Amino acid sequence: MESRPEKYSLEEVSKHNTPNDCWLVIWGRVYDVSAWVPHHPGGNLIFVRAGKDSSQLFESYHPLYVRKLLGRYCIGEVNEVANDSLQQSTVEYCESGTEPFYLTLKERVEAYFEKHKVNPRVHPNMLPKSILVIAGYMLFFYITFFGLQSFSLSVLSALAMGYFAAQIGLSIQHDANHGAYSNVNWFGYLMSTSLDFLGASSFMWRQQHVVGHHSFTNVDNYDPDIRVKDPDVRRVTSKQPIQKYHSFQHVYLGALYGLLALKGVLLDDFAAYISGSIGPVKIPKMTNLETGVFIGGKILYIMYMFVLPSLFSHHSIFQCAVLYVASQFVCGWTLALLFQVAHVVPEVDFPVVDSSHGRPKVHQGWAAMQVRTTTNFSTNSMLWTHLSGGLNYQIEHHLFPSVCHLHYPSIHPIVKAVCEEFNVPYYSYPSFWAALKAHFLHLKKVGSEHFELRLSG
Repeated sequence: MESRPEKYSLEEVSKHNTPNDCWLVIWGRVYDVSAWVPHHPGGNLIFVRAGKDSSQLFESYHPLYVRKLLGRYCIGEVNEVANDSLQQSTVEYCESGTEPFYLTLKERVEAYFEKHKVNPRVHPNMLPKSILVIAGYMLFFYITFFGLQSFSLSVLSALAMGYFAAQIGLSIQHDANHGAYSNVNWFGYLMSTSLDFLGASSFMWRQQHVVGHHSFTNVDNYDPDIRVKDPDVRRVTSKQPIQKYHSFQHVYLGALYGLLALKGVLLDDFAAYISGSIGPVKIPKMTNLETGVFIGGKILYIMYMFVLPSLFSHHSIFQCAVLYVASQFVCGWTLALLFQVAHVVPEVDFPVVDSSHGRPKVHQGWAAMQVRTTTNFSTNSMLWTHLSGGLNYQIEHHLFPSVCHLHYPSIHPIVKAVCEEFNVPYYSYPSFWAALKAHFLHLKKVGSEHFELRLSG
């Protein structure tokens, strides 16, 4: 007789949350992948959600053949307990692991890469592009604080420095922290820490973006990118609480988006470290390497960005502060606006979680939900692909986050065709400016809904 599979609660699984003791929940089954961690081709991404449900991350990051390898690591199943303290850390999607739309799409995209003998995680143009971007950032940093006597010209240089900082975030660390940069794990990890070089934490970014945003895109109370606290300065869906000031959010957010980079460097990382969470995302314990990168990155940034200019720049400390803030506003605006036009526009969905039967559920497939919660723009422009780090193909990115962004134009026709075949709505704006206009129109509408309803009542 076959023995019954071992049953584990989510609470028991959560205790195995380190690289040396790594359990994952995938489609209701429990896997002990501790022995595989050192050999994982995706490096540390294997334990980015250790001890938790990793179904969506596993499915979106792995080709179909990897499913066949899971069996050797299976140790049991999740025991569904109604009062399990960790039920709210995950969402169950329809057809999880068997979604016909996603299976068909993955088969065709994988067949494309196999036919053309292309490694989807690597593109030969990424290294020269990275060198150009990092060199540009360092050059304009030097010019801003040390190279020009004219303060006015230094301001212009600071704006360029901020733009290149955003490019590091968009075109280098974004791919690297998704495992979409290199087949050499140490090199991919090194490039992921380019974000730490900019003063922000790559560890915290992975928790917020990879774990939170990609698993639960636009799902209120789960996706930290659309709300992290109440009251929030933004309201992006009619299900969120409304404040009187939200009726002006389409005006003031245009300015506040510029604070994104400053807020991340000077506040958010430390707040997450102290509180142990980023909104609904609980932060796991850092490894020694992650702790060293977190602390070392902050120290390095303080030294070259604040200490060196205060000691050696011919500009006054006040002028250096102005130059720094100017650069950070450009960086913040660039990052915020390019990300917001993908998910906070009128055409996208904001899925609602149904918790009426115990474990939270979303009544649609995860992959189809990625398309419905996301939009593209300027998909016929290679220039925008480079300038946005591939965010103009945000739908392709959410479906295949481990694919280098320079491959998105190639798989775009495949994705669009399969969406049409399965009647999954696929929306793309003709230009960035059209997408940007739609974003602020959405903010205006959602921010004013309460008052419109009150008047009509």
